[in-house]
Amino acid sequence: MTDHILIERRGAVQIIRLNRPDKKNAITRAMYAAMAAALAAGEADPPVRVHVFLGVPGAFSAGNDLADFMAVAMGGEGGNEVWDFLLALAQAQKPLVSGVDGIAVGIGATLNLHCDVTIATPRTAFHTPFVDLGLVPEAASSLLAPKLLGHQRAFALLCLGEPLPAESALAAGLIHAVVAEDRLEAEALAMAEKIAAKPPQALRIARDLMRGPRDAVVARIQEEGEHFRARLKSDEARSAFAAFLARKKSA
Repeated sequence: MTDHILIERRGAVQIIRLNRPDKKNAITRAMYAAMAAALAAGEADPPVRVHVFLGVPGAFSAGNDLADFMAVAMGGEGGNEVWDFLLALAQAQKPLVSGVDGIAVGIGATLNLHCDVTIATPRTAFHTPFVDLGLVPEAASSLLAPKLLGHQRAFALLCLGEPLPAESALAAGLIHAVVAEDRLEAEALAMAEKIAAKPPQALRIARDLMRGPRDAVVARIQEEGEHFRARLKSDEARSAFAAFLARKKSA
């Protein structure tokens, strides 16, 4: 486990909090493993009825930790923790809620496509610069985002790498509400408690009817994953990572 992921129970609500503020909640392989384990544990625990994802003030997540990416890009193996988490997310039988403040990059954006309710703050922007890094979309976002946002808005998000501000995300149906920064956590937890109070069997059936079979989502995660792994070792990705890290050092 890692102390960069904090797990808390509040009644029937399980809170999964990203807690790496010094790195703007960039997610390491250990963090992915901890979140996957938390989802599995919560799914297997009958008193848990809702999972909630939270970050830290100003940073839900800056996306994947680039040091992990670089290790794979330079010939290292592994990285299955990412895909284990994505599959756990896609196959979760209990409702998912997220409270997003500020930076929401990469998986910090695409995670919310799997959530039943996302609440964000006015300073939040969803950003997926996959192509700019020589990569491809993940988390089945290439399937889910066009369905939700329409092709052109999804193309702008996933391929052009244009940020989607909170108010635009609200208008597009990506998120449920926009609230002030100092109200975010309270509102997200209140929504989770409201969901948890519903008759669980009826809620599960209703959610399953709305989401439909998970087969297509799981298959897309796996297809994206194959491309993603290959792209990590491509010259394009290596050059993009090196340029990004050079800019960070000179900043």
